[in-house]
Amino acid sequence: MLDELDYLLITALQHAPRADWRRIGAALDVDATTAARRWARLTESGLAWLGCHPNPALIGELIVAFIEVDCVPGKLHHVSEQLLDDAPLFNIEHTTGARDLMLTGVFRSQAQLARYVGFRLGGLDGIGATRTQLATALHTEGSRWRLDRLAEERRGILRADRDRLPEGSVLGQSDLDLILLLSEDCRQSVARLAERSGLSPTTVRRRLDRLDAARAISYRCEAARSVSGWPVSATLWGVAPAAETARITAQLSGMRETRLCATLSGPHNLMVTVWLRSLGDVQSFEAALAQRFPELAIADRAMTLWVLKHAGEVLDPEGRHLRRVPFTGMWDDQEAGTAERELLNRIRTSAPAPAPPA
Repeated sequence: MLDELDYLLITALQHAPRADWRRIGAALDVDATTAARRWARLTESGLAWLGCHPNPALIGELIVAFIEVDCVPGKLHHVSEQLLDDAPLFNIEHTTGARDLMLTGVFRSQAQLARYVGFRLGGLDGIGATRTQLATALHTEGSRWRLDRLAEERRGILRADRDRLPEGSVLGQSDLDLILLLSEDCRQSVARLAERSGLSPTTVRRRLDRLDAARAISYRCEAARSVSGWPVSATLWGVAPAAETARITAQLSGMRETRLCATLSGPHNLMVTVWLRSLGDVQSFEAALAQRFPELAIADRAMTLWVLKHAGEVLDPEGRHLRRVPFTGMWDDQEAGTAERELLNRIRTSAPAPAPPA
């Protein structure tokens, strides 16, 4: 179990993931050594971790897809294990309801998504069926979620004063390379990053400042869900009138429980994932939605039994951290590419099928 100082420490790192331990300690009224020692204990036990990845919005035109997977009986864990290291998969969840697995993937194009679903998933032993929906807009996601254990004046100690860069920036390959190095240990020093990247410490520090100002790095400080105080994860799919969707998603995104809110391309045009205190809260949360948004019809729901992969982090059934799969925004599967080329060759060279007899 975590104590109050653990929760405060996690909250502090959610607000300032790279702040030095002296500043973290000052915000928590403890010395720097105590804060560092506490964090080492949490990470070694897998009860908390800190990760980062490039902000997908700045990589270029990316597609976020939600893929439901039905597994052949007895093959669910085999399929899950085969998918864990697939770079495009941000999340892999074993859920209740009308699907065995729910995958959240990030792809560079519709063609790449089609290749992944058709040839990677389609060729994997143990998968019975898949259904894919695209996120037409992502209104909020988990990197913005906070435990909120720190008072405002304490958060002020951690806050860095930076001018935001103009919107519309796109990350270059050198930026992506630096963020990938940083993702292996978000708190590694500038000197260490310089040594590994071949850049000077001054260049690394200046580039990190620029990336932070552009909100180009998405940091996540997470606690194992079983000890987070929010152990229940539920996903709801709903249908909202097109004219009301913007208002509903804006209000949903601001709710304390909401981890993710997206509008979708499928028959259910809205999806929201929430973290709750108990199973009993699922019904009361849905009832509160019905009262607040009577025009929103909840069409389906699923509970998450095991988050196998969360924002690129591989977790055990209790939500403890096991290892990291770096998110690069790239995917190139040789077997899937070969299968696609063979199909295209057959389509290109084959004669039209003969007409059926009258």
